[in-house]
Amino acid sequence: MGVFGSSAGEGSCLDLMNQNYDLSGRICSRTDPFRAAISCATAGLAALLAVGLSSCAGGSTSAEAGTPAVATVGVTSVSKKTLSRQITLSSELVPFEEIDVYAKESGYVKKLYVDYGTHVKSGQVMATLEIPELQDQLQEDQAQITNASDEISRAQHELMRYQAQYKALHLEYSRLNTVFQTQPGIVAQQEVDDAQGKDLAAQSQMESAEAGLRAAESNLSATKAKFVHDQTLYDYSKITAPFSGVVTERYANLGTLVQAGTASSTQAMPIVKLSQDSLFRLVIPVPESYVRYIRVGDPVNVRVPSLSKTFPGKVARFSVDVKEDTRTMHTEVDVANPQHLLVPGIYAEADLTLEQKDNVTTVPLQAINHDGDRTSVLVVNRQNQLEARPVTLGLQTANDAEVVSGVSDGEQIVVSDRSGLKPGQKVHPQVVQVMEYPEGAN
Repeated sequence: MGVFGSSAGEGSCLDLMNQNYDLSGRICSRTDPFRAAISCATAGLAALLAVGLSSCAGGSTSAEAGTPAVATVGVTSVSKKTLSRQITLSSELVPFEEIDVYAKESGYVKKLYVDYGTHVKSGQVMATLEIPELQDQLQEDQAQITNASDEISRAQHELMRYQAQYKALHLEYSRLNTVFQTQPGIVAQQEVDDAQGKDLAAQSQMESAEAGLRAAESNLSATKAKFVHDQTLYDYSKITAPFSGVVTERYANLGTLVQAGTASSTQAMPIVKLSQDSLFRLVIPVPESYVRYIRVGDPVNVRVPSLSKTFPGKVARFSVDVKEDTRTMHTEVDVANPQHLLVPGIYAEADLTLEQKDNVTTVPLQAINHDGDRTSVLVVNRQNQLEARPVTLGLQTANDAEVVSGVSDGEQIVVSDRSGLKPGQKVHPQVVQVMEYPEGAN
């Protein structure tokens, strides 16, 4: 049926309006023919527009349904790095050498040259004791040395006299004996025998004088040795520093009577405590599982939180045995302190490098998939498709892992969320920054 056309069999447009039909087939109002015509035309146009829009919407939905979605994944490149595995252990810094300084001999503190915090050099006098008994003994030794020297002079003169007598008597005997042997009858036998007796007596006296001289010399040597001994003891009245360091304790005051610091003395009191401050020890207990990695000379970073500084150190020595109660090995790290910033008892942390490999192929740990005994990564190939690559891992740190085989340098691997991703899937790779965590024990 036409809307605005006319025919003999169907009637005019006004008749159609009067019959109250619109383009959508609905009945229009009969009251106003002109208004009814406009209403019918508007309704019909709206209906056609609605049908057109519905057709367009239906075509777009079906087009999108036929195209698969491309997922965006975060990737990073396989690269070469230097990997190292570390362990951090904490302890207190102690002086390399620390002793209580005792007096060798008992005496009164006459002078005290040091106090708390005094820095001293090796051999520097820190205190002087007054020991009257040793002073008197030294004077007595000096007198005995003088007497022994005089005894030697007397013995020397006596020896010279006996030597002269022996020389004259021996010469007389030799002459008489020669005449007696060459010209018999001129010299009587009795005269020769008397000369020989005097010669032998003079020789004996001379040998006795020589022995007396040796005894006097020995006595002088013994007296001098005693003087040296007593002088050595007296020298202990000067308390000197056995090594360079700082005085951390002072126990004595002026006039204090200090006892000799010997094993038999139970009342001995030290004068000062001396600590070496140019070199420190960091004694750390290394767990049993890491003992095999410890080597003498290994570098160690020693961090001191209270100073906000890190000092270089090295493994200097270890006990080479594991304690049964703690299952740890006594290990010492030497830390130089040239600027005297470190003090005894300060808390420190030591970072020990257990393993290190240079220039090895690495991937971030977050890119690795573990499926039982199988380890793999998702690689984005040149066609932007995913490939599941099995890999063999080596050294692992807190952030990265060494890849022995499976991937090559420069390849892109997925580090973002891999749930829902499948090998062969088309993806859009986007390079992202991989988060790193502080190194610690692994």
